[in-house]
Amino acid sequence: MQIASIAVLSDRPDLAATAAAADSFWRFSLSIYARPGVAEALIALQDRDGCDVNMVLFALWSGAVGRRRLGPEDVAAARTAIAGLVADIVAPLRRLRRTLRPAPDADFQEMRHRVLGLELVAERAVQRRLATTLVAWDVAVAAGDRRAVADANLVACVGAEAAASLEAERLRTVLVELTRA
Repeated sequence: MQIASIAVLSDRPDLAATAAAADSFWRFSLSIYARPGVAEALIALQDRDGCDVNMVLFALWSGAVGRRRLGPEDVAAARTAIAGLVADIVAPLRRLRRTLRPAPDADFQEMRHRVLGLELVAERAVQRRLATTLVAWDVAVAAGDRRAVADANLVACVGAEAAASLEAERLRTVLVELTRA
């Protein structure tokens, strides 16, 4: 899969640029998440290290599509953009879904499936907000530097310790596979 850059139209993102960025980010996330070991790696980084899965994916995507090397202020701005949605909607839905997971009752499993659907809608809204912040920044990265930028973004997002984990290494390996020319 070749990952294409997205054109930025101005300092103020318009609806078309925002929609294109959000769609690109979502497709990237689905593609990387479907790779063997990635879901487990992301969930381990989330549960063990407190990393937000969408922020990790955002860090990788923003570098992989050649959009931006994220500095501490960028990571902080992105986290601020999604904080309310994550705290008020995504996290409670995740907790509810996980609570329902071990229940063998068919009714509970049907509820779990429906909660998962709502959680995915909320996750996509989080990604739309993250993509919107990136469209507004409008900084391009040279094609040859994209993997290095994605890696630097990962470190900026999760911290040096989590970035040195086996899970982060799995993400790097998959990113190399996805960005091969």
